[in-house]
Amino acid sequence: MKRVAFVIPCYNEEQILNESSEKLVKKLIDLINSGLATEQSFILFVDDGSFDKTWDIIYTLTQNSNFYKGLKLSNNFGHQAAILTGMEYALEKDVDCAVTIDADLQDDISVINEMFELFNKGSEIIYGIRDARNEDSFFKRNSALLFYKLMNLMGANVIFNHADFRLVGSKALKALKSYNENCLFLRGIFPHMGFKTAKVFYGRKKREAGYSQYTLKKMLKLALNGIVAFSAIPLRFISALGFLTTFIALGVLLYALCVKITGNSIAGWASIVIAIVLFGGVQLLCLGIIGEYLSRVYIEVKRRPRYIIDEVID
Repeated sequence: MKRVAFVIPCYNEEQILNESSEKLVKKLIDLINSGLATEQSFILFVDDGSFDKTWDIIYTLTQNSNFYKGLKLSNNFGHQAAILTGMEYALEKDVDCAVTIDADLQDDISVINEMFELFNKGSEIIYGIRDARNEDSFFKRNSALLFYKLMNLMGANVIFNHADFRLVGSKALKALKSYNENCLFLRGIFPHMGFKTAKVFYGRKKREAGYSQYTLKKMLKLALNGIVAFSAIPLRFISALGFLTTFIALGVLLYALCVKITGNSIAGWASIVIAIVLFGGVQLLCLGIIGEYLSRVYIEVKRRPRYIIDEVID
């Protein structure tokens, strides 16, 4: 039997948390009764700076059952930081493994039993893979598809249709402590570790209450963090683009010299203006890409804490 921690990041989840907590504790008891988990296992809610009644609900839950624990972050440090907080806390409690899953439980907790079976067979990290997203909106499905294609195109090793529903063994949890970056991208970090992995597949469920806190802005930020943290392709793109524009400029220069030698004149200010604007736009794009990398370096060298725990209910 394994001591397991369910790590649940929460941000303004007051509408769904009571219902989710009931399902989670039933699943944990099922694992205990099945001989897969010990009675010292627990469910850890990490409140990522919610401004609704999320923490009040977590506090009430912890008073009613010993299975529940709570961590309250002092500010909204982000979804990835909340997961990291929970996993590091779980490691301090000497768990054998941790299961991370979002509070809305759109990911199917019924496959956790299968995750345990694969973990017991030697896999250190088991990824939950969404094989159907019928309940997601058209925009959500296609933006997610674009996200994974973009990440793979950029050379970042991410698991297709895997978000943050996974089982992680204690070896991987200990290894995670050696990754010190502030701009977290856990979906890239875990594949990078190189431990033996496995996958379980499930259909994504419809959210039963509330609304997703993962906005387009947050998705774009996550994608940028992933690309900058795990790929140098955008910088190589700038180099390639620089060579290309240099060759084009040389070609135009040769053409202009030929025209001048033959005694003709180059007519058309419009084409000159368009060329100036085009190359100016390319330069700004390149500066923007370099700026993204520099901003991440600036954030990293400051070495600010990735999270601050305000309150603990153990």
